[in-house]
Amino acid sequence: MPIRFHEATKTFHLYNQHLSYLMKVLPGGELIQLYCGKALHDRPDFDHLFECRPRPMSVCCSEEDDALSLEHLRREYPTCGTGDMHLPALDARTPAGSRLLALTYREHSIVPGKPALEGLPATYVEAPEEADTLRMVLADDRAGVTVTLYYTIFRDFAAIARHAEIGYTGPGTLELDCAMSLCLDLPDADYEMMELTGAWARERQIVTRPLTAGVQGVYSLRGCSSHHFNPFLALARPGSGEIAGEVLGFSLVYSGNFAARADVDPYHQTRVTMGIHPQNFCWPLTTGQTFTTPEAVLV
Repeated sequence: MPIRFHEATKTFHLYNQHLSYLMKVLPGGELIQLYCGKALHDRPDFDHLFECRPRPMSVCCSEEDDALSLEHLRREYPTCGTGDMHLPALDARTPAGSRLLALTYREHSIVPGKPALEGLPATYVEAPEEADTLRMVLADDRAGVTVTLYYTIFRDFAAIARHAEIGYTGPGTLELDCAMSLCLDLPDADYEMMELTGAWARERQIVTRPLTAGVQGVYSLRGCSSHHFNPFLALARPGSGEIAGEVLGFSLVYSGNFAARADVDPYHQTRVTMGIHPQNFCWPLTTGQTFTTPEAVLV
């Protein structure tokens, strides 16, 4: 279950015998996602998976390149104010009132095992050789914001555990209004969304519906996950079943206000976000403080 970093192409490959997860750092420092699915053989260059083409009425990163738009790139931890029109993973307000954050790659490290998630429920391993963890640091130096993304891939399971730590080193107080545990951009919307809902004495009813344009999902504002809506989503290719098919599952290891949503844009690209519900959420950070999101598991 190695985690490989290919320096020449700035590509990260997390894989085991079941799955592969690929990320790439662009020349400007933006961290994007290339692939999530069945296991691939490792290679130094996966740039054939990078989709970048001009689209009308898009917000572009520069006048010289009308194909590079954060509105259409598959981003790992998107923020507000940089041209991305989808739901963000992070929305924060600086002391000056700005919500614009431009997170770029700073550094990374790879460690054996799975670090404990202090004060929060989480998956775990009993020996370091059962998992590897990638620690990815993104930063906006002007705003004094750092985001550390954790990805743990397990040796024997088709699963990746994720969470984020948001740190602040600037003056005054940074207010977090949204901090998701997981964000996953998918290149298409040909999925059926499965959710678990119910009520007293009829818990865990399976509800399936096709993805459509716009935002759909489940949430809870009851202060707990509850039997009304479970903090879980699955996206299945049409025709998938118990024995065969392609299914992505998302589960939040947390009981509290949560949101699990799929946002489909006009080009049929899908963004899945999962974490603490942003309604009534506001977490202040002063200089030197950090906030840790709950863990989410991608299967």
